[in-house]
Amino acid sequence: MTAPVFVVEEVPTGAEFVLDGPEGRHAVSVKRLNPGEQVVLTDGRGGWAEGVVKAAEGKDRLVVAVAAAGREEEPAVRITVVQALPKGDRGELAVETMTETGVDAIVPWQASRCITQWRGDRGAKSLAKWRATAREAGKQSRRVRFPEVAEAMSTKQVASLLAGADLAMVLHEDRDTPSQALATAELPAGGSIVLVVGPEGGVSPEELEVFAAAGAHPHRLGRSVLRTSTAGTAAAAVLLARTGRWA
Repeated sequence: MTAPVFVVEEVPTGAEFVLDGPEGRHAVSVKRLNPGEQVVLTDGRGGWAEGVVKAAEGKDRLVVAVAAAGREEEPAVRITVVQALPKGDRGELAVETMTETGVDAIVPWQASRCITQWRGDRGAKSLAKWRATAREAGKQSRRVRFPEVAEAMSTKQVASLLAGADLAMVLHEDRDTPSQALATAELPAGGSIVLVVGPEGGVSPEELEVFAAAGAHPHRLGRSVLRTSTAGTAAAAVLLARTGRWA
């Protein structure tokens, strides 16, 4: 088993560090870590420190002897998934599995055919859930660089994001719309890939036109039609394997 990951505000630079608060409570009272066990501390932005538990004090204090520290650099090819808002808690499912898979950024998208609407307090709460899900999934999957979850974007804002990418794609499967297989698309050796995943009702013709004007064209996976909450994860897996990040 790999060492459990705990999030800290700043990666420790000294020889000893006390993990307390909610993370300390989780380590002591939930994980029940004991002296001699290994842990990883991360700021979620690439910084990390490896250490060994020296002592567990009370219910929420873990004393860690820091053995090494460093920083994981950003990947040569950065993958961003623009995720149309799914219904119910399927949005958190999409964020969780994409984080575990290894995407670098997730952008909520208010597509025209989305049933779910992020407005006011509901939108703020939903965004907070997505961000909390990414954080917890990042810890669970032993990442030290968690995906950024952006503010929800409109179609116009997504088009602007696509225009600045080294490769922009729309995951779209329609017998009346020509598309290229994602498995054979030419990928950049470096820079950014931005992939749009539409809602259950699909990307509208008007949105496809806007995205095409920004340089993003339709791509498809296999013969199966995936739900919006799983399509991003499947597509990210293809891209991660083909860019060598899963090598």
